[in-house]
Amino acid sequence: MTPRLVVATANPGKAVEYWALLADLPYAIESLADHAGIILPPEGTTSYVENARAKAWAAARATGAVALGDDSGLEVDALGGRPGLASARYGGPGLDDAGRVERLLAEMTGAASRAARFRCVLALAAPWGAEAVVEGLVEGVLTEAPRGAAGHGYDPIFLLPGIGRTFAELAPAEKDRSSHRGRAVAHARPILLDWRARAG
Repeated sequence: MTPRLVVATANPGKAVEYWALLADLPYAIESLADHAGIILPPEGTTSYVENARAKAWAAARATGAVALGDDSGLEVDALGGRPGLASARYGGPGLDDAGRVERLLAEMTGAASRAARFRCVLALAAPWGAEAVVEGLVEGVLTEAPRGAAGHGYDPIFLLPGIGRTFAELAPAEKDRSSHRGRAVAHARPILLDWRARAG
């Protein structure tokens, strides 16, 4: 029987990316949409690891399947690492992605450095008690205005210097090769393959 892997995120943009990144693994990939009764714990303000672990364990316990929990954020040097853990909630609940981008760009007016990075922490939890945590990181710079129509979140203002395009200007497969999530999944892959026999 093919083992199941539940992606514990309520963010539809992230869910699509993880579906593509994990599709070739010997697991049946499931999302929260396949388990309507799961309620993920609210994200705290202590660490990416704590948030990712809480999501992974909530999904693993509720489904009896291996689960992947994620927390990620944009860290801007000129803002002392903000928005960081608060990336998805930056500016308060009244803002959408475009509003958060606009606020961030306004705060960057006159900044001497536009260096930033995306950080992704993945926690893997198995119903027999195993756990693993991995991280993916990608460095970039912030543009002065949004560019591109793909992606989600801060993708339109995060430029990869080596490529000269923002995440929102890349095709999904191109982004997956360069992104913090893609790099984190690359670290998670051998662990998931090692767990496959027991998960099934």
